Order: sequence, then C-alpha cells, then structure tokens
Amino acid sequence: MVGDAFAMRARSFGGAADAYATGRPTYPGEAVAWLVAGVRRVVDVGAGTGKLTTGLLAAGCEVVAAVDPDPGMLATLEREVPGVPVLVGTAESVPLPDGSVDAAVLGQAWHWVDPEAASAELGRVVRPGGVLGLLWNIRDEGVPWVAELGAIMHGSAAEQMIDGGAVHVAAPFGPLAEHRVTWSVPRTPDEIVALAASRSYLIALPEDDRAAVLERIRDLLAAHPATTGRDRIDLPYVTYAFRAVRD
Repeated sequence: MVGDAFAMRARSFGGAADAYATGRPTYPGEAVAWLVAGVRRVVDVGAGTGKLTTGLLAAGCEVVAAVDPDPGMLATLEREVPGVPVLVGTAESVPLPDGSVDAAVLGQAWHWVDPEAASAELGRVVRPGGVLGLLWNIRDEGVPWVAELGAIMHGSAAEQMIDGGAVHVAAPFGPLAEHRVTWSVPRTPDEIVALAASRSYLIALPEDDRAAVLERIRDLLAAHPATTGRDRIDLPYVTYAFRAVRD
C-alpha cells in the first residue's frame, strides 16, 4: 500500500507545475506509438501538465480524459493542451464508466500508485482486450555529467523501481511486454534547473535547501567540460515503455 507521506509527495507537483512544464521532456514518438498500437480511445492517468497527452494526440489517439489528482497540474495541462477534457482523480479512482476506453496510459506515474488497486480500477474502465501502458523517461546516467547531475538531484522512486526490476501490474491485466528507446533532448541550463525543481524530492525541501541544490546544479553545468559555455545541452534519456493486455 502507498503510505501517507508517499501519497503526499505524489500530490505535491501542483506547486511546481510551471517548472514541470518547462523542465520535463515529452516522450519519443516511437515509444508512444508502440504503447498505443491498435487502440483509439485512451485515458491519460496521472497526466500532470500534459507531456504524454501531447504525444497521444500526435499518435492519432482520442484522449477521452486527462486525469490527475492535482488541480494545479490540470490547470497547466488545460493551457498547454487545450481541448482535452480534464478530470480530478487517481489511478485507484478514475471518474469514467466501465469499459469506456481502449487503453489507460500513465507517464512517470505508476511508481506513485498501489499496483493492485490501480490495476483493478483501470481494468474496470478499460474494455476487455484493451491495454494498460506505462512510460518513464529516465536520464541516462551512463553519461558522466548526467551521473553527477543525478547525484545532486537524488534518485527517484521511478529509477529505483526500474533498476530493481519491480515494475508489475495485477489482474485483470496479463504479463508486461517492454520496449526501450534511447534518445536525447536539447535543453538550456535553465531548463535543466527547472527539471530538477520539478522533482518531488526538491519540492519537499525547505526553501533554502532547495535553492542550495539548484545552485549546485548551475555550478555543475557551468564547470563540467561536457556542458560549460553551452547555450543548449543534449540531455540523454532512456524511455522505458511497458504494455499489458486486459483479459
């Protein structure tokens, strides 16, 4: 079960919605296309500011709703991706009818949920033969400067879940298939700082401590040979996509 403190962190992003929208990348089209192959009507759960919502629309999906527990994040989504219906809810409580979508997808969100309860609830709203899709963008810390960045930012629950091989879903969904995409996204130093500022670990810090961490990131980008003096820096990622079919 998800503990109270963990659940509070899961709902902490609204106060950093602008940093999230600025700093977080979208998802590579290849990963999104693999995730939603053969489906049309999709609910984006834990939609945040709409990073995955945008990719779903580009892939030709009808996004029936973008669902998130944080009204602040949804307000930003409405600005960033106008026209998509938004609903307050969670993976464990989705305000949609039974069997109303072909797929439920979650970007950067499954590590915040109770897998058994969320699987049961999403299995309710996904039709038989439909899909549960999970996506994570994980920085490629095989690159030395990115590893240094990660050490300053601290590891996330998502990174720990994936590194530990602990991604799982429950009934009524079957086994997970996995697909990985290696890519990079150009970022300004300010956007990399915004990426850090959007993480739950930093959001939860006292203001002075958070400012000190962000200053350490600026110092790294200014001094590291791979990043110093660059207006735009290629930030490498591995996107992990997981797909399970509903019984």
